[in-house]
Formats: sequence, structure tokens, C-alpha cells
Amino acid sequence: MSDTLSELSVDSILEEASRRARNLTDTGEDQFMEGLRRLSESLESEAKLNPIGRMIARERAILSTVNRLNYLEDRRQNPEIASEKIVAPLVVVGMPRTGSTILHDILAQDPDSRAPLTWETMFPSPPPEPESFDSDPRIEACDATFPGVDAQIPAFKAMHSMGARLSQECVTTMADTMVSPLFHNQFRVNGYQDWVDHEADWSLVYQFHEWQLQHLGWKVKRDRWVLKTGAHMWGLEHLLTRYPDARIVFTHRDPVKSMTSYSSLTSLVRSMGSDDVDPVEIAEDWTARIKRVLERSISIRDAGDHPKARFYEMHFQDFVADQFSVVEQIYDTLGLPMTGIAADRMKAFIADNPKGKHGIHRYSPEEYGIDPDRIRESFRPYMERFGLEPETL
Repeated sequence: MSDTLSELSVDSILEEASRRARNLTDTGEDQFMEGLRRLSESLESEAKLNPIGRMIARERAILSTVNRLNYLEDRRQNPEIASEKIVAPLVVVGMPRTGSTILHDILAQDPDSRAPLTWETMFPSPPPEPESFDSDPRIEACDATFPGVDAQIPAFKAMHSMGARLSQECVTTMADTMVSPLFHNQFRVNGYQDWVDHEADWSLVYQFHEWQLQHLGWKVKRDRWVLKTGAHMWGLEHLLTRYPDARIVFTHRDPVKSMTSYSSLTSLVRSMGSDDVDPVEIAEDWTARIKRVLERSISIRDAGDHPKARFYEMHFQDFVADQFSVVEQIYDTLGLPMTGIAADRMKAFIADNPKGKHGIHRYSPEEYGIDPDRIRESFRPYMERFGLEPETL
């Protein structure tokens, strides 16, 4: 592997991104560069990357920078993009591994809904066109990136489905702002994530988030956006300020199961790029971070500063028992019309994607140093508030 392919300096990443993006150089507000600098430093000093990991990290940073450059340039060239209105988006928020990914994919089956798809968020420029939305060559290019992941970590598909036409979550598009928990999930970048947690200005993240939705929805329109990521807990007040009429599905699960599963996923993802992955450290680190943003997001809800927002509390166990019934309750509670064609498409998707379709994700708390009693005591106010019971299976 050449040194160039593993170079993680800011200058090298910017140079290659500019080359791929038609020699564009304007990355917009200063926080993007601050995030890129901090990410670069953490990747070098903390991530313990092997040669393949350095290549993966470089490509991840370049891709986000290319996307950033192109979003901004397309917006300059097409100022009418800025007139797009994002009205009452349906947003799935909550702790990780709470059924939110499959829920997002089910909700996206409604032909009146518009979810960001993986291919268009990976290669957003130029903005997608309605005539070629299902045949755009970027779909094939996106799908071509997945076999490598499948070959390196075959267990990943059992934990998280991959596909160009599947819905993509906002934590991935947030990477184009260089403020996203995505990076610390994929790489051990504690210092960078500390900055994301405590110093980054999340109002700028949601400004760009709206620009991204305007860009993707400029020509390919539906009645509503359907969005998802647990990362919205980091900036919930800014999401609600940007989209005051948002309809929020807040997903809930026994935190022992949530954090054990997330620690397993993170350990697996990091193993692609590092030969030194500590599952116990991952569990301890992420449990503390998620607990903080979960409690913070609940306090924002309790403050009552966003009266137009509507919420639905989704319990993981209820969803597992009857996915479509829970979706019907979401629609009813949030005032969404359930058409016959939407119901048929959702039921077909559920039938085609049973639990275990790509294998069973097995894990135990002991593998990650998780003490179930201690975790449940730490999260006791949360569990009591939402009526969560310990999962036994």
C-alpha cells in the first residue's frame, strides 16, 4: 500500500477531495475544518489503525469532504434548492439497537414518504432526478462498495442490512459536516468524540442537514421526509428548532440489551481497521456517552419549548411482537394517513425481511464487561419513566 493511500493529514485529504470534486475548495463555515482537523489528529494518535484501517479512514474523510464541496457548489449553481420546504418530517430517535433501522425501512415503503437512500447520500451530486431515480448509475456504484465489507466482516449483515436502495440514517449524512458520532463508532477517536459531545455547535449541523434534504428533495418529492438516527439525541433541540412541526418516534429498550448489542456492533466495525479492539473499553465508553445524551434529550422534551412537535413512544418488545401493528399505531398517533398501497408495501417488506434473514446476531453482556444490574440501576429513572422491563432472552 502506498503512503498516499494511507495519508491522514488534513492537507492530503483536502487535496484529494478537491481533485475528485472538480477542483472545488470551499468547504463553507469554519467548524467543518475544525472537525476535520480534530478527526485527523485522533485517527493518528488514538485509533490504533492497521494499514487497511488507515485506508478506510482516509476514504471515509475524503468522501465526506467531496460531498460537502459538491453540496455547496450545487446550491450555488442552483439557488432555487434553498426554496425547498421541509414540512413535518417523521423522525425516528432513540438509543442504539432499538429496532430503529428496520422501522425506518418499513416506514420508507409508504409511497408518500421520502427517506434518504444509501446511494444518493453516498453520491449526492448532482441532485437526483425523478426519471432516473430507480436506474441511476450511482446505485450500482454504491452497491459495489458492500462486498468488501461482507468479505471482511461477514457477521455484519446479521446486525445491520446494507444496500444502495435501503434507507440511510442521518448520522451518515452528518459526517459531511465533520460533526458526527459515526466516526467514533467506526474508529477509536475518543478525543474527536469528546469535541462532538461537548464543544461542537450542533445548530450548524442541522443547518446543513436541512440543506441536504433540500438538495435531495429538490426534484424527487414526496409528502413527507422519513428520517432516522440515534445521533439526533446529541442535538434534539436544534432539530426541533429547525423543524418545529417534527413528528418524533422515540424508540425504547432495556439499556442492557441496547448497550450490549451496540458494543458488539462497534467492536465488529472497528475490527475492520484495527488489530487492537477492546470490547470492554468500547462498552464503558459508549454507555456513558449515550446515557448523557439520552438524559439530555429527555430534559429537552420536558422543557416544553417545542409545543408543535408530536411524539410517539415505541417499545422494542412491542415492535418485535407485531411490527405492522406498531406502525399503524405510529400513523394513528401522529395523524398520518395509512393508504392501502402503503399498508400492502409495508406488509410485503416485513414478510420479506424476517428476523434472522442474514443470520442471528448473538452476544452476551459478559463479553463486554457489562454488569446488567449496575447498568439497569444507572438507567433506572429512564426505565421507570417509560415502563421498560428487563429483557430475559
